[in-house]
Amino acid sequence: MTAPATTAPESAAAPGPAAALKALYVYGITPAGVRVPRSPGVDGSPVGLLTESGLCAAVSDAPPRLRPRRRDLLAHQAVLDELAAQGPVLPMRFAVLSPRTDTLLAQLRSDAAHLTRQLDGVRGCVELNVKGTVVPGHFADLVRRDDRLRTLALRTRLRPGYEANVRLGEAIALGVRREARRAAREVVDRLAPLAVRTVQGATDDEQVLSASFLLRSADETRFREAVAERSRACGDRLALSVTGPLPCYSFVDPRPAPPAGR
Repeated sequence: MTAPATTAPESAAAPGPAAALKALYVYGITPAGVRVPRSPGVDGSPVGLLTESGLCAAVSDAPPRLRPRRRDLLAHQAVLDELAAQGPVLPMRFAVLSPRTDTLLAQLRSDAAHLTRQLDGVRGCVELNVKGTVVPGHFADLVRRDDRLRTLALRTRLRPGYEANVRLGEAIALGVRREARRAAREVVDRLAPLAVRTVQGATDDEQVLSASFLLRSADETRFREAVAERSRACGDRLALSVTGPLPCYSFVDPRPAPPAGR
């Protein structure tokens, strides 16, 4: 959402001319009726609510300069945490700005049905992110189990040399990553049935697993126990970590889909 907003009051059916032209920083969208967050917003600005069509946008004055400083990132998160503690929230990424209050009011009106569906979809849910990185130390067992690697290791031992060592090292590294990716697929296969939805993230040669899981809040403990069980089962191949609970960034899209044919 390219969102405009206001630090003015919880109900803003008729903002004045100056307020309507004010640029604003937008934290997230919630159902109407939430309490104003007490945490200071980005750049220390007080946070307010803009209400329209049964929805609230949490906003503050747009700072003159916006940079991803740690204190501002934490302030953004603190506002979202307060909102999430009260109910569903559509979180905005850091640095979403709105040039005009009246534009956001119009957007809340026009997108109300879509935004409400999005809120209903994450009601009572949290997001947890699971990452998995390659564990490089299990190559001895890998060589014992892989005929090709075992043969290559034997040849290298019989005819050692720089190039032979490089070939063996590359083959082992490839095999270790292959085993880690296999373990990552096993992790997702075990965890996905516990979640409402699952989204896979970007990976690379070292971080072979990055997946976000939308969970019912009541299932969080069971999910963490399942991650711990998987960590014990594949810890020689894959090091797992869990981040969260988080606002449901990966499972909401504040922007409605364009009409068919566009």
